[in-house]
Amino acid sequence: MRHKYFLLAAALAALPAVAAEPGATRRQPQIDQIVQQISPARIEATIRKLVGFRTRHTMSDTVSETEGIGAARRWIKAELERCGAGTPLQVEFDSHIAPVSARISRPTEIVNVVATLPGTQAASAERMYVVSGHYDSRNTDVMDATGDAPGANDDASGTAAVMEMACVMAKYKFDATLVFMTVAAEEQGLLGAAHWAEQAKQKNLNIAGMFTNDIIGSSRDEHGKKDDTQVRLFAEGLPVQKENSDAVRTLIQTGGENDSLSRQLARAVKEAGERYVPKFKVNVIQRRDRYLRGGDHMPFLERGYAALRFTEPAEDFNHQHQNIRTENGVLIGDLPQYNDYNYIAKVARVNAAALSSLALAPAAPQKVQVRTAKLQNDTELVWQANSEPDLAGYRIVWRDTTAADWQHAKFVGKVTEFTMPLSKDNVYFGVQAVDVDGNVSPASYPTPLR
Repeated sequence: MRHKYFLLAAALAALPAVAAEPGATRRQPQIDQIVQQISPARIEATIRKLVGFRTRHTMSDTVSETEGIGAARRWIKAELERCGAGTPLQVEFDSHIAPVSARISRPTEIVNVVATLPGTQAASAERMYVVSGHYDSRNTDVMDATGDAPGANDDASGTAAVMEMACVMAKYKFDATLVFMTVAAEEQGLLGAAHWAEQAKQKNLNIAGMFTNDIIGSSRDEHGKKDDTQVRLFAEGLPVQKENSDAVRTLIQTGGENDSLSRQLARAVKEAGERYVPKFKVNVIQRRDRYLRGGDHMPFLERGYAALRFTEPAEDFNHQHQNIRTENGVLIGDLPQYNDYNYIAKVARVNAAALSSLALAPAAPQKVQVRTAKLQNDTELVWQANSEPDLAGYRIVWRDTTAADWQHAKFVGKVTEFTMPLSKDNVYFGVQAVDVDGNVSPASYPTPLR
């Protein structure tokens, strides 16, 4: 092994000199400030307010000012407008009527609350990053629209994290656009997220990444064991399709099953989250979601967007999808006393750090390819130039074929092609864009150029 990396170092040392890389691993003061301002106390207050609506079932009361999903969504919108006052944050309802279906017994208005923070760089403003939590709740009977359904963890925790991020981050500027969504009807079939994702697809919106926060409230498992040192991040590899697209077929042909858009996004989220939230692990799970289960990132995946899901380390099912009751001396139900508010704040900080890093960085390079016209042990990489005015150059990253994360990187300057003295047969490559402040895009996987 030592001999292998000695040869690698010697080969890289022989490369032509390029400009020094901006501080790509340094901390950005703006992101540090955002992370520090995330408040467990405010998150707890938001969750307890949401629980106070008694039920947020999708088909619950919409007229009352104190109970039901209507009161909840009006409060969420008003709260986002209040904390976003004097900032560019734009808050609106996104509404549609869902027809009768397996989990909708009558035509029902589904209302998302969407807060958009427009990007400030002309070359990046159309690029969007979306973060969500679902504010609807349920108890044991998914069709029970009147019984108590506090939903403190599932998913007031994710909703509160998204609202906290929006309120803190609205005071800062980002190159790309950020969208903070609290969505409805997740429990009835991901209806709110699916409507928004479909509208985005029809409008051809440039959603460069999406992640949802669903069940991020507890640091204890069903045995009471506490683990507040990590969060699970679910990341799909190959999409579920009846027929493979050309892009998926190319991934399979070149062994890039672990280099989908979502896996590249997950690597960027893990790197940023662990950099800005010390001693907290972003545990990337190489699945689209928990085994045969789902969440609001899935409608985005189904429409070709990179999308991820944050969830606590181990779910306690006594406090999820349960009527409130006491059995054998144990209080069952999704109640606020079972949440760990410091833990939720850590997960929100990871989200905020990742969103900030992505929205400050250039876009991932486009049309990244490997020249394959001749047989050789070197690897010739080419790509399309980025348009951002603050672009500093590009970074080539690579890893062993058995490694999950990038292991090596080389800044190559403001060029659109570069030859690496490494064989494309033996490692996986990616190309990242870097700006003058050291913000780094997710990597782009190279396809063959014949």
